[in-house]
Amino acid sequence: MNLEIALKKASNILKSKNIHSHELDAQVILSDLMGVEKEYLITNEEKKISKEIISKYISAIKRRKNREPVAYILGKKEFWSHDFLVNSNTLVPRVETELLIYKIINFYRNKKIKILDIGTGSGCILLTILKELPLSEGIGIDISSGAIDIAKLNSKNLSLEKRSNFIISDIDKCNDSIKYDLIVSNPPYIPTASIKNLSKDITKYEPLIALDGGIDGLDLIKKIIYKSKNLLKKGGLLAFEIGYNQYPKVSRILNENKFKEMGKECDYKQNVRCIISTKLD
Repeated sequence: MNLEIALKKASNILKSKNIHSHELDAQVILSDLMGVEKEYLITNEEKKISKEIISKYISAIKRRKNREPVAYILGKKEFWSHDFLVNSNTLVPRVETELLIYKIINFYRNKKIKILDIGTGSGCILLTILKELPLSEGIGIDISSGAIDIAKLNSKNLSLEKRSNFIISDIDKCNDSIKYDLIVSNPPYIPTASIKNLSKDITKYEPLIALDGGIDGLDLIKKIIYKSKNLLKKGGLLAFEIGYNQYPKVSRILNENKFKEMGKECDYKQNVRCIISTKLD
C-alpha cells in the first residue's frame, strides 16, 4: 500500500465517525510512525509503506476512531516548540495555555525567581517557563502520582532536572514557610454539571480530576487564591487559567483577598482565559 491510499483510507474511517480533523489526524499519526514531516507524505504519495508500519497505523487509527486523543496515541504533544510526553494521567497541553506563559516570561525576563506550579500535570507550564528563564527554579505539585512520573520524565528530556522538582502533594500540604515569586496553575475549572457536555475525546480519556472544578467550577481556584496569600512573597505574581464566563467572579475573589489584577489574556473568541495578579500585602 502506498502513502496516498493509506492516508485516504484512514481519513475516510475517521470522517465516518464525525471526527472533523480526520485528514490532519491521519497525516499526523502516519508521519510520526514513519519519522517524517507531514509534508513528506504529500510529496511522496506513491511511496510504499512497510507491513510493520501499516500494522501500527491500522492500530492507531482504530484508537483514534474511538475518540482517543492523537496526543495519547503518539504519547506526546508539542507545546511551545517542545515535545512533552503525555498519557491518560495528564491533560493534553492546550494552545491557550501558551497565552499565560507569554505574559509571565515577558514580566520576568532575565530575572531569577522561585516558582510553584499547582496541578502540574505533564509539567509543561513550569518546564516551559524554566526553559525561557534560565536563572530560575521551580516546584511542580500534583495529587496524581502518574502525572508526577510524566513530569519528571519531561524534566529529564528537557535537561531541567537541576532546576525543577516534582512532588506528589495537595495544595493544602504546601509549606507556608517557603515563599515564591510566582505561583502558576491550570486548575480544574469546569463546573461538574458541564462535564457531560464536553467532547468524547475529553470525557472518555482525559483525567476527570484535572477537569472537574466543583459546582461552579471555582473550588480549586478559590483554594489557590486563599493559599497563595501565605505562599507568595509580597509583590509576587499569581497566574492561572479560568473557564468560560468565570472572570467576573474570579476577579471579585482576587480583590476580596487583596490581590491586584496586573493583566489578563483572552482566547480567539474574546473570552478571558488567563488572569495575572499581584499580592498587595
